[in-house]
Amino acid sequence: MNKVFLIGAAGTAYGKSNLTARDLSMLASKHAIENAGIKPQDIQASFVANAFGMAEKQGHLGPLLMSSLGIPHAPSSTIEAACCSGGSAFREAYVNVASGFYDVMLITGTEKVSHLDTLTATTYFAYGGDYLFEGCSGASFPGLYAAMARAHMHEYGTTEEELAAVAVKNHNNGMFNEKAHLQKKITVDDVLKSPVVADPLKLFDACPFSDGAAAAIIASEEFMNRNGLEKKISIKGSGRSGGSGSLHTREDMSSLESTIRASREALGQAGISVKDLDFAEVHDCFTIAEIIAMEDLGIFEKGQASKAVVEGRTAINGEIPINPSGGLKSKGHPVGATGVGQIVEVFDQLTGNSGKRQVNDARIGLTHNVGATGGSCAVHIFERE
Repeated sequence: MNKVFLIGAAGTAYGKSNLTARDLSMLASKHAIENAGIKPQDIQASFVANAFGMAEKQGHLGPLLMSSLGIPHAPSSTIEAACCSGGSAFREAYVNVASGFYDVMLITGTEKVSHLDTLTATTYFAYGGDYLFEGCSGASFPGLYAAMARAHMHEYGTTEEELAAVAVKNHNNGMFNEKAHLQKKITVDDVLKSPVVADPLKLFDACPFSDGAAAAIIASEEFMNRNGLEKKISIKGSGRSGGSGSLHTREDMSSLESTIRASREALGQAGISVKDLDFAEVHDCFTIAEIIAMEDLGIFEKGQASKAVVEGRTAINGEIPINPSGGLKSKGHPVGATGVGQIVEVFDQLTGNSGKRQVNDARIGLTHNVGATGGSCAVHIFERE
């Protein structure tokens, strides 16, 4: 496998946008190309992550994006893996460059859902799970993650106050992210008193529906040497795993096997342990998801992650900063863009461009992107050269 570098990454603001998913993808891609110091003509192929093309009645976004960049001949395919679409697209691009098929690839994630009513948007989200046995029976994603939260509470004694601490921490981080959807400081009491969505999860335990796009550019070492480009960030490990697409078929609802397998693959490829990580961007679509992610990744022992959050060990200035961007909870969740947006945060952190949310001496970062309730997972590890 050839050595692969992350040479550029950029994203739009997350939130409600008047632009289409197509336009958002073009803006993010253009900015990523600019900060990579290359030309659109250098891009040989791309993957576009998009989960809800039906929201704008526009599928097959790749050729439209490539045409807007002036390279219509460059092949592009859409990747759909629910909320893991972005991480999955990055994995596919990495494999293509590492194996030598291409030297430079663009990965763009984009989504536009704010024009939909809540019922329609929630229904579209449910399509990412086992709709026949879950979604059409009334089990929305909040309901499914609520079941996971109850399982974790039963098994490890996790409390609603500990869940709330995750939201508070991520909102604190998001206050320093000018592109975050929810730039609002909250308290544990605010979370506990917010409307119940699916007991025990409340409104402030959940991430928002967001519009937005993010893009990343990767290149081979040969391309970097040939063009005299500075090697700032290398991709040290890439893990991808599937899991049961149905929550009701699992033996343990307080853990995601796909996260465990994908992370062990990525860590093994990188030749490091989780103790070597300086920070991580994990998939916190709900507060319980961040707690489960930290435990499945091996950052904390089972039943200890929520306590670590309360103790401040996962804050930006803590022993292992988790979601310095604000995470999905504060930064937002434009589904197809989320996994690529995590990589944008890693790029900013490892190049020292994260402003007041900068992690001190950040050298190794991890991204963890989950589809639905764990049917898909992608984990990537990056290192500052």
